[in-house]
Amino acid sequence: MKATRLALLGGKKLGPVPPDQHPTFTKRAIQRAVKLLEKGATVGLGKHHPIIREAEEAIARWQKAKHCMVVSSGHASLQIALLGMEIGHGDEVITTPYSWGASTSCILHCGAVPIFTDCLADTGLMDPGAIESRITRRTRAILTVHIHGQPADMPAIMKVARRHGLPVIEDGSQAHGARVGGRMAGCWGDASGFSCMGFKLLGTTEAGYLVTRHEEVYWRAALFSQHMGRSPDPGFPKELLPYVDSLVYSYRLSPITAVLLIEQLKKVDREIEGRRRNVALLREGMQGVGIAEFPYYPAGTIPSYYTLSLNFNPIHAAGVSRDTVEKALNAEGLPIGHYVPAPIPHWERLRTRGYKGPKTPWTAQLAAAGVDYRQETYPNCRIKIDRSLDMDWNYIRPSPEKMGRIAAIFAKVEENLPALRDWQYRMEKKAATGPPGKIKPSRREVIAKS
Repeated sequence: MKATRLALLGGKKLGPVPPDQHPTFTKRAIQRAVKLLEKGATVGLGKHHPIIREAEEAIARWQKAKHCMVVSSGHASLQIALLGMEIGHGDEVITTPYSWGASTSCILHCGAVPIFTDCLADTGLMDPGAIESRITRRTRAILTVHIHGQPADMPAIMKVARRHGLPVIEDGSQAHGARVGGRMAGCWGDASGFSCMGFKLLGTTEAGYLVTRHEEVYWRAALFSQHMGRSPDPGFPKELLPYVDSLVYSYRLSPITAVLLIEQLKKVDREIEGRRRNVALLREGMQGVGIAEFPYYPAGTIPSYYTLSLNFNPIHAAGVSRDTVEKALNAEGLPIGHYVPAPIPHWERLRTRGYKGPKTPWTAQLAAAGVDYRQETYPNCRIKIDRSLDMDWNYIRPSPEKMGRIAAIFAKVEENLPALRDWQYRMEKKAATGPPGKIKPSRREVIAKS
């Protein structure tokens, strides 16, 4: 069958394929929030506030966790998990180079040193087999990330951690409800942090929560991040009373957002199942399409699909680049890109030599620790970054029609690879030569004129 002309080349686009609205709030959620606003009940300082207690108990039940603390963000939840484990100046924490920056900055903000291990090229998840070589006498914890809603291989990671007596922190900010080995993300490690800002699977406004099975981690985290360390709450340890003061990070959560968390939790399982069903429909529709491949997940690994992360196949594309395919897909009305721009340790503000930007709180601590991330390579991380095709996945209601249209867009781009290859060649040649006698404008100049 003759291929329809691509929208990028002047043809008619097949999209858009609009996602479902997310987040949405039930009438009950809105009514409860309005009722609090009408009363001026906007501050909750701990479990002695009924809404804060209700939220924390509901999340703890859902996560099957002993202790839960609601906080202002996902970053806050990870930082206080580390502080609750008394990780601080000079301590090393092993983490992943393929993530959002919060899984690294939470370590830096404790005065500790991130040590990066490579990830799996297929998923971008931490490679359990690469952890052991990064452990030193200064290693104090492992912080793994369930990126894109994909659960990391927690049984293997926990096996390494137990062998070396190291606690494990899970960053589940993108993976509420994801499962591995029959257990949810956040139920494996010693502590876990989650984000609940509006884009996340359990979406509110700006929020997060910490869960842990260790009572001492919970109370030390409270001492660092909650009003007066939550000392008025039942069960506050007497031995911590001499250290209660207002020298805290103000990471408490308003009851307004806490009540939204309570109500959102009632429908998150149903929404995640809708995301999974749509991915299954898309898999069926994309059989035979070779330019993009779904990651492989072992039996028992069930993502929750915060985003859908596919992998570009450069061999099948035969000379057409990932970026060109992205342009073609976007032109068809399918927003798609790549989430992580470069391995985190190669980001400019983690330089310990030759850094010329605004002063950071961590440059000196990294230099004192003797790290020079620019000398390190992360080959599998680089493969994932170079091949990743990532879509926001707010397709919550099962829709064979929408999934069929997304599959048709991928198929259309694949059918047009020869024409796309010619277009790419012309663009590269034009960029290389440029107009005679004219200097190509800088990016800043282009932005200034726009």
